[in-house]
Amino acid sequence: MNKEYITFPFYVIMHPFNGYWELKYEQNKKLNLILSFGILLMLILTNVLSSQYSGFLVNIYNPEYMNSLMEITYVLVPVLFWCVANWSLTTLMDGEGKFVDIFTSTCFALLPLVIVNFPWIWLSNVISMQETTFYYFCNSFAVLWSIYLLFVGNMTVHQFTPSKTIVTIMLSLIAIGFMAFLCLLFFSLIQQIITFITILYQEITLRN
Repeated sequence: MNKEYITFPFYVIMHPFNGYWELKYEQNKKLNLILSFGILLMLILTNVLSSQYSGFLVNIYNPEYMNSLMEITYVLVPVLFWCVANWSLTTLMDGEGKFVDIFTSTCFALLPLVIVNFPWIWLSNVISMQETTFYYFCNSFAVLWSIYLLFVGNMTVHQFTPSKTIVTIMLSLIAIGFMAFLCLLFFSLIQQIITFITILYQEITLRN
């Protein structure tokens, strides 16, 4: 992997229209997929480290009760749900993007969350109460930057108009909510079945 491919994600976030066009039509799909997994891994690492090592003025988590697996889930599940929901809807709406295209464009859009938030993990330990405003401003800026990139990436990958892209994104969010509801319902049902089997086993054991 040469330097051009390593720096390509930074080109995409700085020149999203040209970058996403090259991402879909001109760049090496396999290398883009590797870069996407790399960005996702860095975001997971940033999320875990932020929960564990951010300064007490901005850290809402108690490090003693921090679960790294849950922090990983908070990154992977939304990305997976978004890709599945967006792919399912755009397939019905004549979108040109494949699942791999949606995944890579989504991961590239998450890069600002790493670039902006990672340094603040350490800076948050030396800032004062008055300076926490800069922390929250930078976090908000990173989120808005990623949303903008996600919008441009979705529009370019599927070759949609801006208005159709907005509709698609809104429908994708609704689909994500529906998927989350079904997953919660499924796990709740599994838990009830396990509880029933456990109680039944205990009853049979005690009677014998």
